[in-house]
Amino acid sequence: MATFLYRLGRFSFRRRWTVALAWVAVLIAAVAGMALLQKPTTAAFSIPGTPAQQTIDLLSERFPQAAGTTASARVVFAGDTQLDRAAVDRTLAALRGAPQVAAVGELTSNAGGTIAYTQVTYRVPATDLSPADQDALVAAAQVGRDAGLTVEIGGDALTPGGHTPIAEVIGIVVAAVVLLITFGSLVAAGLPLLTALIGVGIGAAGIGIATRFTDLSASTSTLAMMLGLAVAIDYALFIVSRYRHELGAGHPRAEAAGRAAGTAGSAVVFAGLTVIIALAGLAVAGIPFLTQMGVAAAGTVAVSVLIALTLLPALLAISGGRIKPSPVRDQAARPALGIRWARTVARRPVVFLLAAVVGLGVVALPAASLRLGLPTEGSSAPDTTQRKAYDLLAAGFGPGFNGPLTVVTDAPDATRVSQQITGLGDVALVSPPVTNQAGDTAILSVIPAGAPDNAGTEDLVHAIRDVDGTLGVTGTTAVNLDISEKLSDALLPYLALVVGLAFVLLALVFRSVLVPLKATLGFLLSVTATFGALVAVFQWGWLADMFGVSQTGPIISFLPILLIGIVFGLAMDYQVFLVTRMREDYVHGADARAAVVSGFGHGARVVTAAALIMMSVFFGFMLGPEAIIKSVGFGLGVAILFDAVVVRMILVPAVMTLLGRSAWWLPRWLDRILPDVDVEGEKLTRHLAAAGTGEPKELALR
Repeated sequence: MATFLYRLGRFSFRRRWTVALAWVAVLIAAVAGMALLQKPTTAAFSIPGTPAQQTIDLLSERFPQAAGTTASARVVFAGDTQLDRAAVDRTLAALRGAPQVAAVGELTSNAGGTIAYTQVTYRVPATDLSPADQDALVAAAQVGRDAGLTVEIGGDALTPGGHTPIAEVIGIVVAAVVLLITFGSLVAAGLPLLTALIGVGIGAAGIGIATRFTDLSASTSTLAMMLGLAVAIDYALFIVSRYRHELGAGHPRAEAAGRAAGTAGSAVVFAGLTVIIALAGLAVAGIPFLTQMGVAAAGTVAVSVLIALTLLPALLAISGGRIKPSPVRDQAARPALGIRWARTVARRPVVFLLAAVVGLGVVALPAASLRLGLPTEGSSAPDTTQRKAYDLLAAGFGPGFNGPLTVVTDAPDATRVSQQITGLGDVALVSPPVTNQAGDTAILSVIPAGAPDNAGTEDLVHAIRDVDGTLGVTGTTAVNLDISEKLSDALLPYLALVVGLAFVLLALVFRSVLVPLKATLGFLLSVTATFGALVAVFQWGWLADMFGVSQTGPIISFLPILLIGIVFGLAMDYQVFLVTRMREDYVHGADARAAVVSGFGHGARVVTAAALIMMSVFFGFMLGPEAIIKSVGFGLGVAILFDAVVVRMILVPAVMTLLGRSAWWLPRWLDRILPDVDVEGEKLTRHLAAAGTGEPKELALR
């Protein structure tokens, strides 16, 4: 692989303008395709085969008008005193005249007459509503606002506010500062940013094109941009660093680009593949929207890898002499900070090992209280109309009014089932049964006493399903509960898949048994600590004001499984870039302990810079108003902090020092079976060294 990438790097360097223009053409074509084909994303989540979805299917067959397959909006009115009924009626009339509106329900008021709502039903699903249809809904609400009423809108008919680009801007600015400090050159620092922007642009445009052919969740593109931006900058950082190192070793620019692509590029390919496999592996959970998110992010990462291996060498050629070689440091006079730190850890490896494990273990303790759930309108940003409508309904009718349950029964059993449900705990109200035209099916609307994400509401759903005569329970609350339980059940199998994959891949790379075992245990420790931090901040509310968390509640149900996949891939990035240099020095004859120190010293600065860039990108997403994006950004940022700082900077040198030569032990029978993938480019380096300064004929480019 290293030989092929060496040739590819030299080819891209020599054909710089052809390669660069080809990528520009791809970007233009992708953006044009997105402009022509993009459709709105959806905020809905569903999983075929869950009990709530089966109930929806039953309703579609027996009670189509109650199946809830079309868009709806809940318009809420509020006033300081009794509502101005004339102003409300004018608003209702405007709603009835809005396009695509099928019906406007009766006005329901609270006991004091200060808060009321009406349900607006549309003829088409939410994904088929045009911006003009949504604007008409907002304009109708404005009629009441102009008359002095408070009018807010909930429901899926109104798309939540889109993701703001402030996070990407903050991440790019911080990344630029880190790159400038690392390279000391505006041109060298600008290349990783430029390639990252092109890669993310192509990935985002591809997702936009995909919306024409399938419904994608609103979080799909955000995750892809978040991850694509971070890994694209990191991958370019590793290759540019190696390019400057090869220049410092005296190689011509074309040769330095080839060697950088063959060595650091090999590690980029492996690191990218681990991220791609982990993300694509989300499909094993059997959850459509999670599969879409994983595939979209994996595609963006794949584009980032291809750009790093082809466009980046071309841009290195175009930059010419403006990218300077790495300065040669006199290690005898003053060793690099990484070497000094590695020596410090190596002197007391047990102390550092225990401190890191105990520290992460304490942070992980809250993970035992992890509760999963999907976002409701109550988790929307406080200044959105959806959140305001949610709060008004909770204040006027009780917290459970935002999460009504639809119970389906056979018509003859409806009264008995209603009485049994009324006797259950956490029930505020059970409406009279409504029977379909055939007279064989009835539905009951049950208002829980607690909020939709309350643990008592979850227990109530299960209790109603156990009532004899109940055919099914659905509604947004029940759907979200079933999805959360499905995701929770998939968590351990997916974790086992990822851990097994990590062990096999690392055994291939390092030709060792103990190094993969150590890396896997470190990965599990950092992931568990990340779960603990998420629970403490987003579920318990610790330091909530500091992180801008306006409302606590269950952790987004798909976040843990996403974190496992993403953190696995990123952890393997740092593992490869840090430990391959240790192995390289050991294979070349260095003492095991000396190889740990020298290898760590060579890789620590680049890994630290890469981690700072990733953390700045991920934490930057916490500046947006969306609660779901805040939690994803926080989770990924903290995971990188734990993995890169604690696991890679402390645990890795401590454990590798304690293991000594045994770290590289591999049974002979396994050594014969495992292929030698040469990720660190060791064979290429030896081959080129043996050939002298000239390029070997078998590696020449035609």
